[in-house]
This record gives sequence, C-alpha cells and structure tokens, in this order.
Amino acid sequence: MTPRSIATLRVISDPRPRPILPSAVLGTLIFVIAEMMMFAGLMSAFSIVKAGALGWPPPGQPRLPVEATAFNTAVLLASAVFLFIANRSYARNRNLARRPLFTAMGLGAFFVVFQGYEWVSLIRQGLTLTSSNHGSFFYLIVGMHGLHAIAGLTVLGRAGLKLSRGLLAPSTFAAAQIFWYFVVGLWPILYFMVYL
Repeated sequence: MTPRSIATLRVISDPRPRPILPSAVLGTLIFVIAEMMMFAGLMSAFSIVKAGALGWPPPGQPRLPVEATAFNTAVLLASAVFLFIANRSYARNRNLARRPLFTAMGLGAFFVVFQGYEWVSLIRQGLTLTSSNHGSFFYLIVGMHGLHAIAGLTVLGRAGLKLSRGLLAPSTFAAAQIFWYFVVGLWPILYFMVYL
C-alpha cells in the first residue's frame, strides 16, 4: 500500500461527522439570538412606559432629530448593501472584496460618529439619562445599539485586515457579516419605535 492510498483511506474512514455550520457562524448566531432577546426586553419595557405616559416625549424634553436620523439610517442600510457586494466579490475574487468591505466599514463608522454628534446635541438641549424616562430609555437603547455597532465595526475591521493579508477564512467572513447584518437590521426597528 502506498502512502497516498493510506491517506485516502484515512480521509474516507474518518468517523467524525462534518459540522453543518462552522463554529464561528454557529457561535455568532447564538450570540445574535441572545442579543435579540435583550433588545426585545428593552423595547418591551420602553413600550410599557411610553404607553403609560400622558404625553410622549414628556413636556420640557427636546424632540428627537427624526429627519437627520432618517438620513443616518439610510447610511447604515447602505453599509449593509456594500457588505453584500463585498461578499459577492469575495466569492469570485477575494481581492475585489476589499473596496466594498472598507466602504461598508466607512459608512458604519459615519453612522456611529453621527449618532455621537446627535447625543452631544441632545445633551446640550437638556435630554440626559436623569432628565426623564424618555432620556433614560433613549440613551440605554440607542447606546446599546451604538456599542453593538462599534463591536461590529471592530469585527469587520479584523476581517478586513485578514482579507488584506490573504488570511480571511470564509467562515470568519460569514460570522462577521451575520453580526453586522444584525446591527443594521435592528436599527430601523429601534428608529421606528424610539424616534417616531
């Protein structure tokens, strides 16, 4: 028996089953499901408090910048489109995925910076964590999403570095995409419930 036929025999007779999902993808999916439950709890509490209020937002509290945040929402959705393009490019030629991936990251970073600017503006207008339930829930919900967006940008940045070095595994890229699509997909729901 030749060494090659022995290696072939080992591959054929390997009793370990192949995983249906790579570990990185499965772990990310489990994490995303847990985070969805957390946000569902926050939104449920927010809805209960808002429904019990005589007026919303409470008198004396500034109005949220609906139009500006609608623009920022479009920017975040565009980042998901560019990530989708990066994924399609990655499947054909990994080098072509760099530009759309970094564009997606740039749009995501713009979203985070714009939200930070919005926060500073609202704090100056008197909306703080302690000014009302409105302020408390606003900063808690939008802040949690902001932390997830920063984490998502970190994950995409790591994927981008690996891609630049030619070391990005498909499962790692898939896990990064799942997390970013969660961040992007969650935001319109939060925008609708908190801002409108």
